[in-house]
Parts: sequence; structure tokens; C-alpha cells
Amino acid sequence: MPGDEEQQKRALRAELRERRQLLSDSQRESASEGVAAQLHELIRSHGARSVSCFLSTTTEPGTRRFVREAVTAGIRVLLPITRADGLLDWAVANDSDEVSEGLYGLPEPTGEVLGPIAVNDVDLMIIPAAAIDRTGTRLGWGRGYFDKTIGSMEKCPPVYAVIYDSEVLDSLPREVHDQPVDGIVTPTQTIALSPARH
Repeated sequence: MPGDEEQQKRALRAELRERRQLLSDSQRESASEGVAAQLHELIRSHGARSVSCFLSTTTEPGTRRFVREAVTAGIRVLLPITRADGLLDWAVANDSDEVSEGLYGLPEPTGEVLGPIAVNDVDLMIIPAAAIDRTGTRLGWGRGYFDKTIGSMEKCPPVYAVIYDSEVLDSLPREVHDQPVDGIVTPTQTIALSPARH
């Protein structure tokens, strides 16, 4: 029987998913431009030479433009590949737009597959989310891939989650396995947080 937190999360995810579906193409395009600009600035401010990011789905704030531009600028970008055991493999992004369909129909890179520990070398992690609150609590989509990855890293770099402006919330339900993030990137702003690590 799912607990209260899990039920609250489920209801919130459904609401957020529905809200994302309602965005127009021009709103999505504008969000993609804004996110790319915010992420480039974030990389510059952290002096990052190697980052992990994700290939956005059609309803997520777009990251693909950023990934292409970062690769062209000589930044090493690792992209996640979902595995059936709940861990993430990684592939180094190239400047092609070629993607394959991974587990759950998510867009994934087609390059050479590196194991889960490849992400230990990045200077900055950029991850997806459904919503983030002001304490750094992240609401993911319920599969736990990024919580497991962040929780298993010996030395975790700063973690920033990409969401729409309306998804920065005052508070979110939090469970023991939920890993906090260090910051939020939206199409209009980057917010550094002081998360309460477990």
C-alpha cells in the first residue's frame, strides 16, 4: 500500500504532466532557447569541462540545443541510457541528432556505451525533474534512476535540475531515498540552493 507521500507525488506528477502537454510549440521553442542560455552560463560559472545532461522528451524543457552547442564548444557531455536494473549507463554525446528509443520510450544517445561509473568524472550534473522545491527536494517521474545514481556517487558534483518556471514550488513531499539537488535551471533563471543532504 503506497504511503501518503507516494500518493501525493503520484497526483502531483499527473497534474504536472498534464500541464506540460498543454504548452504550445512556440512556448516549447522559447523554453528550449532559455534553457540553453541558462545552462551555458551555468557551465561557464562552474568552469565545467565535462557534464552529464539528458535528451529532453517533447514535453520537457528542451535540452537538445544545449547539448549540440556544448559538444560543438568542446565540452564533454555524457547522456544517460536506462537499464533494466535501475542503473544508468552513459554515452558521450556527439553533434549528430541521432537518437534511439530507450526503456519507457525515452530518447537516448546512440554512441558507445560506458558503464554507470563513467558519470563519476563530470564537473556538473544536469538532470530532469517534474518539480523542485526551495529546499532542493526533487520530484522525479517515479523510476528512481537519478536518485540511485546520485546516492551511489562517492563524490557527487553539483546537481542542477531543469524544469519550467511554474514547477518551482514552495514544498514537495520527500521520502528517504529522494536525493536533493543543488540548483534549478528554468528557461528564465538559475537558482542555487543549499540542499539538506541526508
